[in-house]
Amino acid sequence: MTSSITDDASRRQILTELEALRKEIYGLKIKNYTILGIGVLIFILGIVFDVLIPVILSGIAIVIYGFVMISKAGPREIQYRHSYKYALVTHALKTIDESLQIDSTQALSEQTFISSRLFSKTPDRYHSEDQVYGVAGKTKFSFSEVHAEYKTVTQTKNGQRVDWHDILKGIVFSADFNKNFNGTTMVRPKDFSAVFGAWISTALPIFSSGEVVKLENPDFDKNFVTYSDDQVEARYILTSSMMERICELNNRSKETISLSFTGNLVFIAFPLSGNYFEPPFSKSLMDEALLQKDIELVQFMYAIITELDLNTRIWGKN
Repeated sequence: MTSSITDDASRRQILTELEALRKEIYGLKIKNYTILGIGVLIFILGIVFDVLIPVILSGIAIVIYGFVMISKAGPREIQYRHSYKYALVTHALKTIDESLQIDSTQALSEQTFISSRLFSKTPDRYHSEDQVYGVAGKTKFSFSEVHAEYKTVTQTKNGQRVDWHDILKGIVFSADFNKNFNGTTMVRPKDFSAVFGAWISTALPIFSSGEVVKLENPDFDKNFVTYSDDQVEARYILTSSMMERICELNNRSKETISLSFTGNLVFIAFPLSGNYFEPPFSKSLMDEALLQKDIELVQFMYAIITELDLNTRIWGKN
């Protein structure tokens, strides 16, 4: 089931096998959740109408049976997800570039997310999955889905209320910049908090981890606030052409992107609401538009190397 696709014939064969597995799993899901629903219904009716205890117990037994059956179907779902990504998604990636791979067991680590300094907040809850990686020209790159959140705790008359807020739900892209940076330069959306942070950084620099970099590009300045602990290096990175390319990249995104340049990498965060590279259960795999959303995402990420002209080596690593 998880053998690689080498031609159209093997693709059709794997697609047919996966479709059969999808139908089997989808049928099991409907059956198991129906059993679970019947058990819950019997239990509730038993309580509401105060019927015999054996009726209530039978409802509980059916609910337990439903959970057991759902649990038993778990390994089949894992096999389906793995085969879908390893075979179909990998094959689709290679139609863009032979070097592209997807690894569902790898992701952007929380430590790397924090050290990228894309955002000022540290996550209290973090999840990342499905790393896609490859080489575009001379430049290595990768990206992963990320959901990072912070929590706020409010004191109420009944105790404490915990609320969760998104730092980022979307994609974090990283690529080799072919330069070992001395400092870190951060380009963040120019929202209220960024403007306030920039004012703090300028007026009370003791409270700031980086100084605001004043750049002379009206379009760039309209959308972004830039911080860096190395002003000279920040200006070397954010040349006029680089700022124009970032603006063009930002214009192609639905929400304002964030960037950071640290170590020898450029990181870019894209807020996105979709869940990518996940196989459908209720829709047929034979649909021609099955992977369209995923492929468009990969093409967009792949094109960043060209958009930012990262294959042009104007610096050495040192």
